[in-house]
Amino acid sequence: MPFLIIGLILVIGIYVMSAYNGFVKLRNMKDEAFATMDVYLKKRYDLIPNLVETVKGYASHEKDTLEKVIAARNMAASATSVEDKMAGENALTGTLKTLFAVAESYPDLKANQNFMDLQKQLQSLEGEIAQSRKYYNGVVKEYNTKTEVFPSNIIAGIFGFVKATYFEIEEGERENVKVSF
Repeated sequence: MPFLIIGLILVIGIYVMSAYNGFVKLRNMKDEAFATMDVYLKKRYDLIPNLVETVKGYASHEKDTLEKVIAARNMAASATSVEDKMAGENALTGTLKTLFAVAESYPDLKANQNFMDLQKQLQSLEGEIAQSRKYYNGVVKEYNTKTEVFPSNIIAGIFGFVKATYFEIEEGERENVKVSF
């Protein structure tokens, strides 16, 4: 009988250790995925002032739009939490759509090689950001699933592993941009 109890304690101990290590691994993957996405977002933040300056030369009376883009960029760049980063990114995405819609009204701007290069770089970055968000959300899904399923949810509760936040767009971002002059 004592061997049975010792064996049961040993099996439970191995399970707890294994589950804990699994949570640590997933948490680190989640953090790494967010950091990778953050690198792409930083590249985007660095590119936006150049884009705004190029547009400013052609569409100086669109000052309000340009100021909104810079304000959204600054808000997103200074965000510290995942939730703040999501809110800032959603605002920035919306203002960039408006900026490109405004640019469509200026044939000289659309023909400017610098603007075209910046736009292509930004489009490429947007694709990389989308892929990194997809990866981040995939890791978060795996982490959250492990946090919620039995019996690993018990281990999660004991060691303080809580659900992570997905990187989502706001409901308003799903709509088309409306531009009026």
